Amino acid sequence: MTSDLLTVKLEKLTYGGDALGRLPDGRAVFVPFTLPGETVRIRSVDEKRGHVRAELVEVLEPSAERITPRCRHFGVCGGCHYQHLPYPAQLTAKTEILRDQLTRIGKIEHPPVKQIVPSATEWNYRNHIQFHLTPFGKLGYIDAHSRSVIPISECHLLEPPLNALWPALEFDPGLGLERVSLRLGMDEQAMLVLESASPAMPGLELEADLSVVHLVGDHVVVMAGDDHLIMKVNDGVKGGVNDRLFHVSAASFFQVNTGLAGKMVAHLLAHLPVPPGAVLLDVYCGVGLFSAYFAPRVGGLIGIESSPSACEDFTANLDEFEHIELYQAPAEDVLPTLDGKPDVIILDPPRLGLEKHALDALLALGPASIAYVSCDPSTLARDAARLITGGYRLVQVTPFDLFPQTFHIESISIFEKQ
Repeated sequence: MTSDLLTVKLEKLTYGGDALGRLPDGRAVFVPFTLPGETVRIRSVDEKRGHVRAELVEVLEPSAERITPRCRHFGVCGGCHYQHLPYPAQLTAKTEILRDQLTRIGKIEHPPVKQIVPSATEWNYRNHIQFHLTPFGKLGYIDAHSRSVIPISECHLLEPPLNALWPALEFDPGLGLERVSLRLGMDEQAMLVLESASPAMPGLELEADLSVVHLVGDHVVVMAGDDHLIMKVNDGVKGGVNDRLFHVSAASFFQVNTGLAGKMVAHLLAHLPVPPGAVLLDVYCGVGLFSAYFAPRVGGLIGIESSPSACEDFTANLDEFEHIELYQAPAEDVLPTLDGKPDVIILDPPRLGLEKHALDALLALGPASIAYVSCDPSTLARDAARLITGGYRLVQVTPFDLFPQTFHIESISIFEKQ
């Protein structure tokens, strides 16, 4: 196959945002920014033995579902993948992709996937965004095709206060900044995070009222304001999950869709069996989002987290409780050494899923119930297969659409020991 243009009919959306079709030689071809049922003209950009990745040249026969994207950068910027698809159809596609991953990778027949929980808003939902800088110091995102940085003039994913703030940011070229992040806490308090490999402080002139932090690895220098934000979590339901405030440092992870973070907490409280007096193990506990709500319900709670800043936040966020232990180390180092057996485990691993030694140690602990919070359905499927082989039954999988307009799929799976 050469760089000649080809025409292909697309069949279905796949995890990663592409639509899949078949070439005349039978190989699968993956094309971004397209939809099932469309006939498109494409150009190969990466060929493998079993599949080809291509770029869209022209839509010859559009899908009846195709809509006009809101953002002028869609199709070039790599941040969004589904702006050409109505939001209800995005939800359906993500549910089907999650089910397909569990079936195909996890070999789970008829996986118990429940109805997806939508975002309260399909636009302007992000409380945290990372920019890269162009060689001229302009804020931008990674180009979907070349992996270079493209300057942007609009973005419809940020919460409104951040969207009002970022266009006013200007940086001189040559500052050595690797990333520039904006975060939003309660009461519209904003934080600018400058990340670089050099401890040299970048020059800065501020006209906005916001905190500014310089990160060099784990080293934090506060240039203005505070080193943390306060995040307020609830599920938006009267009589539901109560308001709770979380101390979140500049280097700590927190869910970018605050509203759905509360709904995930509410889901776990409603569906994870926790008997009175139980010992709960929260692995990859972060700043304590789930632990803080479960602590009043359990007899003992153990957190495991490798991030130093997140551990400091966890300690601050659960300071009122005395039956808490926290291990600052990788999960695969701590789990094999634990004394006693927890009754319940909550897992919220990174995108790569569970490290094999961590999963083996978890199976040896043998909790009655496991909640697996996943941000990647492919690694969830792999780990779910291992858990099932290890004696667990997959009770339910509920997707949460934390990232509208993108291919990302968050989910919570409940496993019970057979």
